[in-house]
Amino acid sequence: MYKIVRKKEIAPLTYMILVEAPLVAQRARCGQFVILRIDERGERIPLTIAERYPDSGLIKIIFQEVGLTTRRLRCIAEGGEVVDLMGPLGNPTKVENYGTVVLVGGGYGAASLEIISREMKAAGNTIISIVGARSSNFLVQVEEIGANSDELHISTDDGTRGEKGFVVAPLERIIKSRHVDLILAVGPVPMMNAVANLTRSFGIKTIVSLNPIMVDGTGMCGSCRVSIGGKTMFACVDGPDFDAHTVDFDLLINRQKMYLEEEDIAARRQRTCN
Repeated sequence: MYKIVRKKEIAPLTYMILVEAPLVAQRARCGQFVILRIDERGERIPLTIAERYPDSGLIKIIFQEVGLTTRRLRCIAEGGEVVDLMGPLGNPTKVENYGTVVLVGGGYGAASLEIISREMKAAGNTIISIVGARSSNFLVQVEEIGANSDELHISTDDGTRGEKGFVVAPLERIIKSRHVDLILAVGPVPMMNAVANLTRSFGIKTIVSLNPIMVDGTGMCGSCRVSIGGKTMFACVDGPDFDAHTVDFDLLINRQKMYLEEEDIAARRQRTCN
């Protein structure tokens, strides 16, 4: 059993939890994730590690309530437990001294940039971060990401904080105004696709972190297959980071829609924590 020692709503339907997982906290690196199961009959869901605290044995997870399992996870109070937490899984983000690194995060997916920005900064990189969301109240981990960044740009769809518009606008200005060695984007698939389409013409190495439908997290089930450069790969063991310019985003978007009806039926069975 794994105890949730702290829980906080940080944006609408978006929650931060600190979970006791000493071995994961010791071994995890940026870009990796865990597979969590609430109880013996629960489904397995992948959740990115937003930060790790090896001294206290805690890991930080940020998730959005989008279906039955994340709703049930939201309903667990501080001091409660989940039955399973497996990880760290996936390949860590490759961290080295690239030079100037631009990190682009959208929605609650931007939470992944907290640990990535810290490790990239520690490797000697100049860090430029762009954090976007639909509105100011949906922005997550802005201060934490900013603390590890040499520059921080914020954009919101409605203009309630930072620049009005999407993250590609400040990204385009940045790459037109200076040399950029690496771009890493994480967030909604359409956002990552837009980033890839922009950077392709500039020839800048761009990495995206993919989170497709996933079951076992070990490459056995095949649920998380993605097409990379025309080849079938598995996000859990080959990723989750991939060259953005080789990802078949259309296929990825279609596969993410496969179980929408089933997810809606399951969510309607339990609308509250009662």
